[in-house]
Amino acid sequence: MFLDRVDAGRQLALRLPHLGDRDPVVVGLPRGGVVVAAQVAAALRAPLDVIVVRKLGAPPAPEVAMGALGEGGVLVVNDDVVRRAGVRPAEFAEVRAREQAELDRRVRRLRTVPRTPLAGRVVVVVDDGVATGAPARAACQVARAEGAQRVVLAVAVVAADMLPALQTVTDEVAYVEAPVDFQAVGQWYDDFTQVADSEVSALLEQAAQDQRVRATSRAAR
Repeated sequence: MFLDRVDAGRQLALRLPHLGDRDPVVVGLPRGGVVVAAQVAAALRAPLDVIVVRKLGAPPAPEVAMGALGEGGVLVVNDDVVRRAGVRPAEFAEVRAREQAELDRRVRRLRTVPRTPLAGRVVVVVDDGVATGAPARAACQVARAEGAQRVVLAVAVVAADMLPALQTVTDEVAYVEAPVDFQAVGQWYDDFTQVADSEVSALLEQAAQDQRVRATSRAAR
């Protein structure tokens, strides 16, 4: 059990010391993942950002991802799913438009600092837990589409049977717990209180300030 997301982030950071000298960028999935990511970023002395993605659920089965959207017009399409589900172009366009509107709305609410470019960087995608794997897979695919040189998925707890699928879209998966008996992410936390958008924004702003202080300190040496 984790006490809360801060505790989870501190424990997760202990699995990632090998990334400290790789100049990584840490990105958290909103909203709870950003709280965990803040602890990882602090431990690695890395920039903290949020990766806002929307899964594109196939019309016949919305829980199945036929693709994903990211900021800046990034589109990832799982062609095999589209073909097997028989999704027509008009259906795909309708789902994409709906999810794009929701993505834009969430970006306006969460992003209060400029984005950190991911191209050519080691990107650590962080979440508080993975049950179905769809949001985490989408985030990793979007990070790759944005030019990430290496994608590491770091989660506090992940359903053991999800690991093979996650490993297909990442270069590395790091976790604290991977239980076989997995019901829900919240069952592994004493405190799994919902995170507000304002808390996410505050964490991003504080991390940006910490990065500026470190940059000023390095320049003064």
